[in-house]
Amino acid sequence: MTNVTNTKNLQAAHFGTLGSWISLHTGAPGDTGANEVSGGSPAYARKQTVWGTPTDGLITGSECVFDVPPGTVVTHVGVFTASTSGDFVEWADSADISFTPQGQLKVVPKYQQS
Repeated sequence: MTNVTNTKNLQAAHFGTLGSWISLHTGAPGDTGANEVSGGSPAYARKQTVWGTPTDGLITGSECVFDVPPGTVVTHVGVFTASTSGDFVEWADSADISFTPQGQLKVVPKYQQS
């Protein structure tokens, strides 16, 4: 059965309701959100995105700007239900990005329903 565009958009929109807090990770987060970045000055913290309206099964969130501590290598981006603790929803592998000294990382989260 073919997944029609309307169905893809509905599924992508549902994904956007599951979590809006974006996280960075230094290794595979697994099912729990493990290896989340920590530390720094200013300190790392999850950032909230605002999910837009899906088009062709793609939903895009607003840009998130993270403070990343020196010596950190970001390898994954995740989605949580809350700014701290909360449930871990999903993750994506990213290009490995190293920070020396402390820096900022801009992320525009996206989810594609196929």
